[in-house]
Amino acid sequence: MINETAARWDELARACESCTRCALGATKTKTVFGGGSLTADLMFVGEAPGEQEDLSGIPFVGRAGQLFDKFLTAVDIKREDVYITNILKCRPPHNRDPLPAEQDECMNYLREQVRLIKPRLIVCLGRISAMRLIKPDFKITAEHGVWFERGSFRICAVYHPSLLLRDPRKREDMLRDMQSIKAELDNFIK
Repeated sequence: MINETAARWDELARACESCTRCALGATKTKTVFGGGSLTADLMFVGEAPGEQEDLSGIPFVGRAGQLFDKFLTAVDIKREDVYITNILKCRPPHNRDPLPAEQDECMNYLREQVRLIKPRLIVCLGRISAMRLIKPDFKITAEHGVWFERGSFRICAVYHPSLLLRDPRKREDMLRDMQSIKAELDNFIK
């Protein structure tokens, strides 16, 4: 079973790497498929890679990712124990918001990642992933940190770390949300 899952994971990553379903595949430097534990109970899903991610092929490594790492550390969650990905696997030009059609083309990759990892908790990083994964009218300011049930997992959204760089006043909310996420995670581990 483990070898079968690993083989399916490698096949999925190769398919994503060579994907040409939308124009972003032709403009990327590297595909940013995701990173972390393939047996994670906790998965974080952002919207799309930024410039540093496009250069490295690793999600959340730029300034926003470095801030996100500080929040993980603050609540004693190890980055290597979670899985981090985005809806889009290629960077949109100038870090613009992902277009709905681009999201549509990448959603099957994300669905398969969720199916293979089987996380118990999914956390959307920002409103765009929350609007796609939780509900289309999701209001990040009013609903961040609120848990929803989706099949066999629980899902919530927090502020995107790049927003916290622009608006540091929201960092206290983010810390409280991350503490809630840690509490939820600890409930599954017990």
